[in-house]
Amino acid sequence: MCLINEMLNQPESKTLEFKRDLSSPKPILKTLVAFANTAGGRLVIGIGDDKQCMGVESPLDEEERLSNLIADSISPRLVPNIELVTVEDKTLLVAEVFLSSSRPHYLNREGSEQGVYVRLGSSNRQADQALIGELRRSVEGIAFDEMPMPELSVDDLDINAAQAVFDDRRGDRRQLDEKSLLTLKLLTRHQNRSVPTQGGMLLFGKQRTLHFADAWIQCGRFFGTEKIDIFDHIDIEAPLPQAVDEVMLFLKKHAFRGADLSEVRRKDLWSIPLGILREVVINALVHSDYSQRGAPIRITFLDDRIEVESMGILLPGLTIEEMKQGTSRIRNHVIARVFREINLIEQWGTGVRRIFSEARELGLAEPKIEEVGMRVRFTIYLAKSHRIDSKQQEVPSPTQSPTQSPTQSDQVMQLLRCLAEGEKSAAELRELLGLKHRQTFRENYLHPALEQGLIERTIPDKPNSRLQKYRLKSEASPGLKR
Repeated sequence: MCLINEMLNQPESKTLEFKRDLSSPKPILKTLVAFANTAGGRLVIGIGDDKQCMGVESPLDEEERLSNLIADSISPRLVPNIELVTVEDKTLLVAEVFLSSSRPHYLNREGSEQGVYVRLGSSNRQADQALIGELRRSVEGIAFDEMPMPELSVDDLDINAAQAVFDDRRGDRRQLDEKSLLTLKLLTRHQNRSVPTQGGMLLFGKQRTLHFADAWIQCGRFFGTEKIDIFDHIDIEAPLPQAVDEVMLFLKKHAFRGADLSEVRRKDLWSIPLGILREVVINALVHSDYSQRGAPIRITFLDDRIEVESMGILLPGLTIEEMKQGTSRIRNHVIARVFREINLIEQWGTGVRRIFSEARELGLAEPKIEEVGMRVRFTIYLAKSHRIDSKQQEVPSPTQSPTQSPTQSDQVMQLLRCLAEGEKSAAELRELLGLKHRQTFRENYLHPALEQGLIERTIPDKPNSRLQKYRLKSEASPGLKR
C-alpha cells in the first residue's frame, strides 16, 4: 500500500506511467516495450488524467486481457509482473517490467525494424537503426568504440598526435608501439592483422570526421537567455583529448571579458564554474553515442546558464536519478580508458557526483540533466547573469586585424590562446600574432602576461637566452594546457 501511494504522488517519468483503462491498448504496449528496452518501469492502470483513482471494472478479466495482449503483441516474449492493488476501495492493475536481457523488444504488428521503442522522460520514442544496434550491443556487452574498422589500417591513425598527447599529459614518455596501441584498444586484431577500432579513429584518426561526420564540437555564445541571436561561435574538430581544452578556452574567452588581468590569479576571477564545466565536457565526450548521426556535441553559453548536449540517450538500465547518486556506466570503453590514462578522468564514476557537490559548495542552482530528443543535455546554471552589450566586440583571435584596436586584456588573452598548444619562443609568438614590431609585442603582450603570473619562462635563470621559450602557468589558468 505504501508503495502504490508513493507512486500516485509522483509525476510520470522514465520508469512510471498512468493509464485510465485498456480501451486503447497500443499506447500501453508501446510503454511496456519501452520500459523493457530502457530501464524498466511500472504501468498503473485505473488512474485518470487528473491523477484521480478511478479503478478498473472486472479486475480479473482485465488482468487476463492485459496478459493476452502482451503475449500476442510483443516479441521477444515479455512477461511482466501484473498485480491487483486496492486503493480507496478501487482496484488498480500494476504491471511492473524490468530491463530485459532479451532486448530489443518490439511490437509484432510493426516489426523488428519499426516496432522498437525506448523511454525518454515520460514519453515513448521509436528507435532508429543506430539505437537498435546500441540496444543489441548493450546486451552482448560490446562497446561501439571497441569494434574494428577492417577497411582501415594502422596508417589511418595519427600515432604522432597520440604520442604527443600521452607525453604531454602523462609525463612518463610512454612509447606507443603496436603492443601499447593494442592494449589501449586503439588497434585490434581482425583477420590476422591490426586495424583501428572505432574508438581509435574517434580519438586519433587522421580523417576522423570523414568516418564520423558528427564527431566534432559546436560552441556558441548567444545574446540573452534564448538560443536565437548568436554572438560568437567556433567549430572544434581537434582530436577528442585536445578538444577539452579548446572548449574550455572558448568558455574562458567569454567569462574573461571585462575582467581585470591583474586579478587573474584570484580564485573568484572566473565568473563561471570552470571545474564543473570541464567535468561536464569530459562526460559528454566520453559518453556520447558516436553511432548516432544528426548533430555534433553542442556547447551553448547563455546569459544565465551553459548547456552541454551530446548524442544518444542514457545507457539501458540507467536513470537520471541514479546518475545524480553516483551510478556510472561506461558507453565508450576505449575513449574512457585513454582519458583515464592521460589523467582527464581522475576516478571512475565520481564525475557527476562531483559536479553536483561542487555546485552546492558554490551556491549554484542544482545542475539539470535531461533527455531531449535523442540527446542528453547537461545544464549548469550561473551565479550571476553574463549579459552581453550589443555594442560589445568579440575578443579578437590571434589573426585579427590590428586595425580593430584590441584592449590590453584582449591582447594578453590572444597570447594565452597561442600558448594553449604548448610552449613557444618569442619569434613564434610574434608570427602567430601577426606582429613585426618587437617592442609592441613585449610591452602589450609578453610583459603584461609575465607580470600578472599568467605565463612563465622555460629558462627562468637566463631571461635573455636565445633558447628561451614561454609557457602557460597551470595554476594561473587551469585547463588551458593540454
